Amino acid sequence: MIKALRTFRVRPSLPEEFRPLSELALNLRWAWHAPTQELFRWADPDTWEEVGGNPVALLGRLSPARLAALTEDAAFLNSVAEVHADLQRYMTGRRWAQQQKPRPPRVAYFSPEFGLTHVMQVYSGGLGVLAGDHLKAASDLGLHLTGVGLLYRHGYFRQYLDADGWQQERYPDLNPYGLPLQRLEVDGAPVVVEVQLAGHEVGCQIWRAQVGRIPLLLLDTDLPQNAPEDRTVTDKLYGGDVEHRLRQEIVLGIGGMRALDLARSRKAVGEPPEVFHSNEGHAGFLQLERIRRLVVHEGLEFDEAVETARAAVLFTTHTPVPAGIDVFPRHLMDRYFGHFARECGISMDRLMAVGQLDGADRGGQFNMAIMGLRLSACANGVSQLHGSVSRRMFAGLWPGIGESEVPITSVTNGVHAATWVGPEMTAVYDRHLAPGWAHSPSAWGRAEEIGDDVLWRARGRARERMVQRIRGWVFAQRERRGESPASLAWTEEVFDPDALTIGFARRFAEYKRGTLLLRQPERLAALLTSTDRPIQFVFAGKAHPRDDVGKGIIRELIHYSGDPQLRTRLVFVEDYDMDLARVLYQGVDVWLNNPRRPYEACGTSGEKAVLNGALHCSTLDGWWDEMYDGENGFVIGSADDHVDTGQQDAADAQSLFDLLERTLIPMFYDRAEGPLPRRWLGRVRRSLGTLGPRVLATRMVIEYAEGLYIPIAERARRLTEDGNRRARELAIWRAHVAQCWEGVAVVEVEGDEGVAEIGERRDLAVKVVLGKLTPDDVRVELLHGLVRADGLMQDPNSTPLSRDAEQDGVHVYRGSFDLAASGEHGVAVRIVPANDDLLSWADTGLVSWAQDDTMVGEVRR
Repeated sequence: MIKALRTFRVRPSLPEEFRPLSELALNLRWAWHAPTQELFRWADPDTWEEVGGNPVALLGRLSPARLAALTEDAAFLNSVAEVHADLQRYMTGRRWAQQQKPRPPRVAYFSPEFGLTHVMQVYSGGLGVLAGDHLKAASDLGLHLTGVGLLYRHGYFRQYLDADGWQQERYPDLNPYGLPLQRLEVDGAPVVVEVQLAGHEVGCQIWRAQVGRIPLLLLDTDLPQNAPEDRTVTDKLYGGDVEHRLRQEIVLGIGGMRALDLARSRKAVGEPPEVFHSNEGHAGFLQLERIRRLVVHEGLEFDEAVETARAAVLFTTHTPVPAGIDVFPRHLMDRYFGHFARECGISMDRLMAVGQLDGADRGGQFNMAIMGLRLSACANGVSQLHGSVSRRMFAGLWPGIGESEVPITSVTNGVHAATWVGPEMTAVYDRHLAPGWAHSPSAWGRAEEIGDDVLWRARGRARERMVQRIRGWVFAQRERRGESPASLAWTEEVFDPDALTIGFARRFAEYKRGTLLLRQPERLAALLTSTDRPIQFVFAGKAHPRDDVGKGIIRELIHYSGDPQLRTRLVFVEDYDMDLARVLYQGVDVWLNNPRRPYEACGTSGEKAVLNGALHCSTLDGWWDEMYDGENGFVIGSADDHVDTGQQDAADAQSLFDLLERTLIPMFYDRAEGPLPRRWLGRVRRSLGTLGPRVLATRMVIEYAEGLYIPIAERARRLTEDGNRRARELAIWRAHVAQCWEGVAVVEVEGDEGVAEIGERRDLAVKVVLGKLTPDDVRVELLHGLVRADGLMQDPNSTPLSRDAEQDGVHVYRGSFDLAASGEHGVAVRIVPANDDLLSWADTGLVSWAQDDTMVGEVRR
């Protein structure tokens, strides 16, 4: 390879009548809009395949002869005009957001990766694909949202396996000029923002992608003005060591905030955001930049700036285990954030405390998730179960608060139907569901009306299309490993287009248990070699480059599938990406997901499969825990969380084989009611009707908008008006309450005793001391409800008590409660901080509970 002395760009020269093609190519709506894709395929089918479905690359390679022929093709010109007009209507029409009161706020959505299309490899897996689907759904709904991320010049790795089945990685070179991106420029030179990395400034250029109605800004440090080591900050997604990750996250968070301002000044994005959504902790440094500005430019004290800045931030965690969280050692934080502490007038100990559990470990690690929780107004997990896991995992940040009240909510992830549903099922839905099914949950009410024959034909065509692609992939990867084409005739027999096909595709991590079926290899072989009820498995997925355990799992599968008796029934397809994933989601009959519960935060791959008419077969983890109803798919194992992972794996493997042999396979091949598997298709309809409306990304984004974006924006607006007055007052109040809380206590609780009757009302009187606080600073609450065997109350009701009197510093509060059910009842009393500007009292982490020795006899009236 020879390095170029100088580089320059050559732009495609298109006839005037084809200028709309450039606009269509640069708007990533084509990634989910089939008519636009077909238009580009029409322009040159062979070249479209050669460039992998990249319209920007296609336009650059159209020959003059082909362009001349297209200018004479009236049908093509009409199609260009129609598709372009449709894009204009999409971009300017009134959509869901424009019809809401109050209107959803303007949002900046920060994420380290965005999975928008396989031609732009700036994603690795679920987190990025979720971010891409979030942007697409926001576009469909008409939200005012701007994405912020990084442009990785080598993206995420391409996977290939050696002859022994061991994963090898190859990093591609991404040329941004051949992608649907435009660089922000002035007179041909890049517009640059700078960030400080360990004492010197590093320039970042800004690329803009248009995702339907949504602008996406991607930062890139590969500039000649930067030192060689700084040019590679944005080289690879999740590459390098801990320091490299820290440098990337500084560029993403701090550089991203500055890029937003600069892009707005260049009119590349709209008005300033009202809400900042951090998708995982990787972008969390955006908050430090916002705090710095408030201290340096508006004169706020650090705690006041924290209160002001956090009011507009939503933090979403995707991590069910502490090991998945980015942490940075003290010496790196000193090196990269010493200047920040000096600018803000605080010590490094104070800054480190922001990212630590109790703030006492001054020399320890800085935890990005803890920072995200501390510097946000709200936080959420990505499924109901994950919300519960997150509340348990981070409960230490709010000591004394019951796990159920830890201020972390949940919004279950969804998927962008128009991106993932194949042509076969799209045709079915267009014909049988209400218009707008791809983004309207209500449209799925007619799923039960889809006939068996219609479903079966569509599923058969999708399966056959997948089988043809799999045969080609298997041939190509075997040939690349050194096998001769003449020896690969057997690949034409890989998979039976009419056989039950089960797919498993995801990141290969140990807890996802990609080899669970191999715990009973002979039993699996018997299923694979059956001739009367054939079954076949397709596996795909990558292991992290530094995860040798994950790589070993892949190798086990390769060795097992190498048996000549099994190789046409169990295959591993290399280099899993969005294009390959789509083929599998659209073609398999069953999507298999068997992680150890509760380590799957959500797991949206199964959601994409069910939208294509596959049935989901999973442990009760992630989204499946809340959406499985007993008849809309299959469940592996139980909802019990095992301490012994070996025991759990053995039990779940047994459960999976029993399910396959006794239920799943017999149901697929049951023809007792005619030539079609009626019971199977009935379950597919049940799946579509119950899951279709719930797994849509538009449902997810609407939940974010109504439940989080709007309340956060309204509160932030209230706190920051009039020179951030209320935020500053809240910061002062919060510090005062924390300092004085040790003087707050329940000293006596008077309550009626003895057996009660259903419907009886019981009274309570509570005496409290507040120390240096006033009654306006607190709320005294009664909690009552049924008691479990372990003495804990099950979902207790909370009732505020009314202040009655005060004498010698002792305040009396009174209240009552009704007994609506029989059984063992319990009561508890607590004092919590109260301020109208808090979203939740639990946010303070302060509570004072009545102790056992405070309870006395009947109420004295």
